[in-house]
Amino acid sequence: MRNKIEKILPGVKSPAKYTGHEVNAIQKDFDNITSKVALAFPDVYEIGMSYPGFQILYHTINKQEDALASRVFAPEIDLEKELTKNDLPLFCLEYWKDINEYDFLGFTLQYEMSFPTILYMLNLANIPIRSVDRLENHPIILGGGPCAFNPEPVAPFFDLIVIGEAEEVLVELLDLHKKMKAENFAKDEFLANAAQITGIYVPSLYEIIYNEDNTVNEIRPKSMLVSPKVEKRVIKDLNNVDYPTKPIIPYIDIPHERMVLELFRGCLRGCRFCQAGFIYRPVRERSKEVLTKQAREMYENTGYDEISLMSLSSSDYSCIHDLLTDLNEDMSKDNVSISLPSLRVDAYDIELAKEVQKVRRTGLTLAPEAGSQRMRNVINKQVTEEDLMGTVKAAVDNGWKRVKLYFMIGLPTETTEDLEGIADLAIKVAQLGKHGPMQVTLSTAGFVPKPHTPFQWVRQNSIDELMEKQKYILSLLKRKRYIKFNYHDAETTYIEGVLARGDRRLADVIEHVVKNGARLDSWDEYFSYERWQNAFQECNIDADFYTARHRDKDELFPWDHIDGGIEKNFLFSDYQEALNAGILIDCRDGGCTLCGVCPNLDIEINLAKDIK
Repeated sequence: MRNKIEKILPGVKSPAKYTGHEVNAIQKDFDNITSKVALAFPDVYEIGMSYPGFQILYHTINKQEDALASRVFAPEIDLEKELTKNDLPLFCLEYWKDINEYDFLGFTLQYEMSFPTILYMLNLANIPIRSVDRLENHPIILGGGPCAFNPEPVAPFFDLIVIGEAEEVLVELLDLHKKMKAENFAKDEFLANAAQITGIYVPSLYEIIYNEDNTVNEIRPKSMLVSPKVEKRVIKDLNNVDYPTKPIIPYIDIPHERMVLELFRGCLRGCRFCQAGFIYRPVRERSKEVLTKQAREMYENTGYDEISLMSLSSSDYSCIHDLLTDLNEDMSKDNVSISLPSLRVDAYDIELAKEVQKVRRTGLTLAPEAGSQRMRNVINKQVTEEDLMGTVKAAVDNGWKRVKLYFMIGLPTETTEDLEGIADLAIKVAQLGKHGPMQVTLSTAGFVPKPHTPFQWVRQNSIDELMEKQKYILSLLKRKRYIKFNYHDAETTYIEGVLARGDRRLADVIEHVVKNGARLDSWDEYFSYERWQNAFQECNIDADFYTARHRDKDELFPWDHIDGGIEKNFLFSDYQEALNAGILIDCRDGGCTLCGVCPNLDIEINLAKDIK
């Protein structure tokens, strides 16, 4: 098979995406390994290799003595044509093997618009897309990631889905597989045993009953052996979990060519729109000593000249100043710069600015999210215009000359004044330039209500509403050449919203669009709204049912059997607080907010400053 693949690669535009054998890639004796996992990222190579979680999974599996992980990415159209023309299946990079030679095929569910690409890859691998149609000799199809917190639109395609953090779950799952493989297990028996592992969801073991109005009536376990709710898996101490300090270095350029240091998981801020802030609770930080050691090891294993401090809000790390000081002291002699990609407007101070730009100045990116203080209160984004202006002024005084600002449109209770505030803030920021207006890139994304957030009850703006709001902001920025305005496609936002809060009936729609050519739908050049419209019509699905209506307080959601630890009553009360533009301060400032996650998951907030 390797010889056949090598013959077709000269016919594609970027063959280095598909050759494997990059620096730090891991090779094992394929034929003498018990458990083989093909890790699939349902997007192109450059995107998948920029995602740190993919490297974490690769490292976690390959560290197991009798297991291996190989990578597979969605091929672009040119390679797809070559594979089809030459009757070749989709293959993994490390060993150039048919995916059907692996025990597991694990997909990362990172964003909803990748769902069609999952089916596209299964088709190229000659694997039946629905779990009920697969045979004993087919790989077990595994999923996990943030979209797993509402897995229902893709549930019929998966055998197992990991809910929550995967490092410990995967080890337990592979141990079970090795044990049962020695006993010549049947797949159904393996799935039933796997469902006993905390954090494992087996969709085939649950039945969904619907009401006449299309809402969910009941989510019913088919067996007494499985719980009515699947509890997410949480790693209690990140210091005791390995982190890949020898990541794979691609041969080609990718969006994020740098070392990535994960400071912590979770967030205490409680921004009501942010699904990650809720599903990754509670906060658990790595110690400063562990992080500095990991940074040095990564540099020695990669030679990258930039290190990115990654977390949901990196500047909230409790030892951020001390960490930056230590990293600069150690890494500046090697001309390694530091970047903070996720900054809060109110947490970026002058000293932090000076530390970050000691070696090399990077761009400043801030996310006020909303244009008015009222709207920022609605979404619990506890920053003020004064915070923003003070932050930018401090950055300008320290040499920054350009700023990126991120906002959302279509938020609950949004008014024309809120939209005007977005344009007004961008103009005010630009005017802080020292020698005339500085360059500001203003980006807006359409708001999508996500499961497990206080806004899971609200309606989503229609395509027409979002487009009108985009046009209005653009009209306010006429002749402001120093402001570049970018906005997300409204039709893509609409489909994302359908999939985000969808149920199992949408599997038919996803299958339909793939049969009619859908793949790589997160890319504008491949996305077709007409194709989705046709699929909804052919499958007799009203897409507006998932987006264009407010939910009642007691409605049973398709994801209510997925337990993220947070009480549903807490989320609803926070939603009511949002409608009154009330704020909810985080746990560090005001004590426990009674969200339920710590007692429900038997875990506590873990801050680096408290680690002795």
